[in-house]
Amino acid sequence: MAQDTPPHMVEIGTGIALGERRFGRVNWLGLRTLARREITRFLVVWTQTLLAPMVTAALFLMIFNIAIGPGRGTVMGVPFIVFLAPGIMMMTVIQNAFANTSSSIVITKVQGNIVDTLMPPLSGFEILLGYLAGAVARGVLVAVGLGVGIMLFLGVVPEYPLVALLFIVLGASFLGALGIVAGVFAEKFDQMAAITNFIVTPLAFLSGTFYSVEALPPVLRTLSHLNPVFYLIDGMRFGVIGTSDSSPLLGLVICSLSSLGIGTLAWVMLRSGYRLKS
Repeated sequence: MAQDTPPHMVEIGTGIALGERRFGRVNWLGLRTLARREITRFLVVWTQTLLAPMVTAALFLMIFNIAIGPGRGTVMGVPFIVFLAPGIMMMTVIQNAFANTSSSIVITKVQGNIVDTLMPPLSGFEILLGYLAGAVARGVLVAVGLGVGIMLFLGVVPEYPLVALLFIVLGASFLGALGIVAGVFAEKFDQMAAITNFIVTPLAFLSGTFYSVEALPPVLRTLSHLNPVFYLIDGMRFGVIGTSDSSPLLGLVICSLSSLGIGTLAWVMLRSGYRLKS
């Protein structure tokens, strides 16, 4: 009986070039399957992954409005609660995008079934896109829910909805890619918690979410402008209320470059199997 041809060899007459994958340059079936898995994973527990963040964001708005809203006056020409809403929305989006990718990778590593993702014929870029699809989908759904609530209860209609949507996708992509990097790097849940508490949360809270950076001292204002999350929140604020601390175009460029940079790092880690195959 003839032996089977090894996977790395090419059978004569098949017309398949050496190194070419049988399903084409892109494994669309595998990519769709991974993306569907990541989306289904958070939809199954939607009360925890979608409803809970919306309730938390609503509580933030209610508490700040009760505590300091009436006496705060206007900020950027709008009531404080209206100024606060876009920042809370973006903060919720990026936190959930980060949680979606990081938790997915860490859980599979701890349970030992990360091999189910690594064994299929998926390239590092396809795995990256599959994970990011789940992060962006979760971020957009959370943003839509919060946006509807803001329109119903605050009467705020976004000034530039497409700009707001663009920054939502950029924010979810940036923090989703950062979640992949953190998930690959972390070996245990406590390491993941440390990254969340000491990196992600400060980036979100110290980026103009609850205040205008123009009110900060010059040194802190400069440091805030070095934080990519500041431009995400500022761009979101421009899309919703039509005003911002910095140029939306500058923010778009910085957020795009930041997403590209961290996405490239995540791709390199996935392609090499760093801390995944050992």
